[in-house]
Amino acid sequence: MTATAAVALAVSACAPSSAPGNSSDGGEAELGISDSDYSLEALIEAAKNEDPIVVLDTTGKIVDIASAFSEKYGVQATGVKMKSGEQAEVVIREGTAGTVKNDVILLPDVPTAVSELIPRGFAASWFPPDMTDVVEEQFQDPAVVTQETNVWAYNTEVYGDVCPVDNIWQLTDEQWAGRVSLQDPLLTDQAHWFNQMQSQGDDLMADAYADEYGDELQSEEDSATAEWVKRLAMNSPALTNSDDDIAESVGAPGQSDPFIGFFSTAKFRANVDSGYKLGVCDGLDPWAGRAYTKAALIATGTESPNAAKLFVRFMFTEEGIGTQTEDGKVSTNSTIKLPSDDPSHLESVWDQILVFDSATAADDFDNLQEWQDFWRASIRS
Repeated sequence: MTATAAVALAVSACAPSSAPGNSSDGGEAELGISDSDYSLEALIEAAKNEDPIVVLDTTGKIVDIASAFSEKYGVQATGVKMKSGEQAEVVIREGTAGTVKNDVILLPDVPTAVSELIPRGFAASWFPPDMTDVVEEQFQDPAVVTQETNVWAYNTEVYGDVCPVDNIWQLTDEQWAGRVSLQDPLLTDQAHWFNQMQSQGDDLMADAYADEYGDELQSEEDSATAEWVKRLAMNSPALTNSDDDIAESVGAPGQSDPFIGFFSTAKFRANVDSGYKLGVCDGLDPWAGRAYTKAALIATGTESPNAAKLFVRFMFTEEGIGTQTEDGKVSTNSTIKLPSDDPSHLESVWDQILVFDSATAADDFDNLQEWQDFWRASIRS
């Protein structure tokens, strides 16, 4: 069972009929000072009178971010690295027991956030009113602090400046059998990506097939995306739950027959740290990668709601998110740009990225198990 599926079962079994701070329609919980009374100065003063907070994130950099927050505002915060599925399970357990110890949750699984954690009252989304002019509306509800990107990548030492594939359907051909690596959709929430491909660009998937093979796609499946997913699964991909493993199989120097891989742009720092030879498949039809979003949630049972709100606002600033943009994560604050020395050069291919749409997050969540079952039925090891 995947972490997301386990979360869904845990919520169904444990969710209180009326969780603390949850309105009957599943709306935003009232936490700390109201937006009508909001000012940054008022929020800081209120936060200073509250207990220390704990912040969960999927990156180890949260430790340094929390330390910087504490130093800036005099409000103590501790950062803890935790996997996405574990975060959701912790929030559910603590909320059910009424003993909240983790106050802010930076969760890259937005479908679980909007379909389970928020409507069941375990967490709330709050967006700082003074950030509305610099953050697009689509990232305000739920509050989204970053877009994090997976890209198709290749080994530049072997293939030079040009990726050996220029169409996503080529990854399903015999030439790449057993030589494509990605995270296992049965162990992660990667299947959300399949649903996004189908809902946002299935016509582009069909067009890419016709461009590659010269004929219209004929398939027994319901969509071009489903046909591609089936063919990829049948082509014996190398599956893992670690982007580190994928990046090594693709970019480690000295290889003669390296993999094509799908993984986080954060791993491109290995080009500098470990001499890897990673390059983005620029121009891959129809997308060179996908971006997924990280929501900033506040546990509805927190005893430090103003400190939690202040931390959420901090994550929309350069001071708060800067160390993550160094890894190719894109801030939703439009005034914060990627650094010029980003090793993945993500900004140059951003127009080729399938960007996550929160509007279909509930549909992504509802169809997760169906996509995973489809992958399981299709996979060939």
